[in-house]
Amino acid sequence: MGKDSIKLTAPEISSLWTQYLFDTMSIGFMKYALEHLEDEDIIEIYTLAMEYSEKHVQKIEELLREENFPIPQGFTEEDVDIHAPRLFQDPFYLHYMYIMAMQGITGYALSLSTSIRSDIRNYYIDCNKEVTNLFEKTIDALLTKGLFSRPPVITPAESTDFVHQQSFLTGWIGKRRPLTAMEIGDITFNMNKMNMHVALKVGFCQVAQSERVRQYINRGREISDKHIEVFDSIFREEKLNSPISWQALVTNSTTSPFSDKFMMYQVQLSTQLAIAYYGTALSVTARRDLALKYVTLTSELLRFAEDGTNLMIDMNWLEEPPTASDRRALTKSLKVK
Repeated sequence: MGKDSIKLTAPEISSLWTQYLFDTMSIGFMKYALEHLEDEDIIEIYTLAMEYSEKHVQKIEELLREENFPIPQGFTEEDVDIHAPRLFQDPFYLHYMYIMAMQGITGYALSLSTSIRSDIRNYYIDCNKEVTNLFEKTIDALLTKGLFSRPPVITPAESTDFVHQQSFLTGWIGKRRPLTAMEIGDITFNMNKMNMHVALKVGFCQVAQSERVRQYINRGREISDKHIEVFDSIFREEKLNSPISWQALVTNSTTSPFSDKFMMYQVQLSTQLAIAYYGTALSVTARRDLALKYVTLTSELLRFAEDGTNLMIDMNWLEEPPTASDRRALTKSLKVK
């Protein structure tokens, strides 16, 4: 049986639809970046990333047309003014690409694992190779330029051992055990993501046209600042180094390069991904106080994301994703006839 006679599954359609929105957004963001970037190494990385995204958009359009699914509107040239003044300095773009590439590796792996049809699996295998190449080039550039904030280093134990006491799980009362290497890694990664959130939101707050959007994004910045402080306080207690802030890499421009819809999508996307990564960290955290912190922080992000979704609905900016047929509505229409 050829692929032409095998319909795409719901997860496959969902992955393609979601990737289309992300890649059309990325193309606009990268075109604007390339208009201002001066560092040749970063220009090379962004040029390559844009080539990948443009290829993805073309491929997804072909696949959706074959399945008779409508092409999402996504983001167009109307959402980006590439000639607007510079909003971010060169190092920010390198940090931004580092976070986006890491998220891409995770996202493409998930899309691959939920894909059944061979051509879709091969497509995501290729996407994984591309984003891995992009990640390698980006982290090498960060290291070469001295811009990479290395995670904490731990001292090797003298031998392997097993947990013998329930106190390994404590964290509220009594002496807290040191963080595990996995817990340190999760906190470092989530702090890096939150540092990007803050820098993005500082810039977006300066240029957003709608007062309602500006207030929402500023609220998100305050939430991100608070989350960074929570993580930083844990590291201070453990005498571990924290990642550096990126908000100094935002310029003083107040001219918007992006539509409010474009910026709201970026904020919503970063919030949704933060929720996913907090959930992953929670699932492997053994210390109770850390688990409670992740639950509390996730709840705050969920409320923020819901308010953002309502705002986008009010503004008619939220594209409805592909859904199953409404059988209840169809049944009611038959009864009326």
